[in-house]
Amino acid sequence: MRWGVVRRLEEPLGPHALLCTDIDAGPLQIVQWYLLRWQVEVTFEELRAHLGMETQRQWSERAIVRTTPALFGLFSLVTMAADVLIEQQGGILPRTTAWYAKTNPTFADAIALVRRDIWAQQETFATSEPCPELIKLPRGTYRRMIETLAYAA
Repeated sequence: MRWGVVRRLEEPLGPHALLCTDIDAGPLQIVQWYLLRWQVEVTFEELRAHLGMETQRQWSERAIVRTTPALFGLFSLVTMAADVLIEQQGGILPRTTAWYAKTNPTFADAIALVRRDIWAQQETFATSEPCPELIKLPRGTYRRMIETLAYAA
């Protein structure tokens, strides 16, 4: 195995140890492979967090064979739908908090955007004649509720 240590001067967490089984790979190649893998790791984490991949109900081999491809497909559909909506709306503002400021949207922002768009379709959930001003909640409360539910896991 080939080992390497990478550190950034500005990073408070210290150095990162990287290893590679290809002993002919150079340091730059090992770092590039690590960076490429990061997107895959993030995708798996988002699938776990938001779509329930690798939960208790999916530990049998048959369930994994059935559900995992479907969850990857759902992840792709949400991502593509969000991309279309972002293009139509001219961008997206990621949800931030006082302790965590994001500059780029995450999958949580994408799935919330798609949920809000589906819920906004009057014909999808309408049970009576559409009336834009008739609502049983104050409009501000309704909007806050939709925003909160769009991010609920």
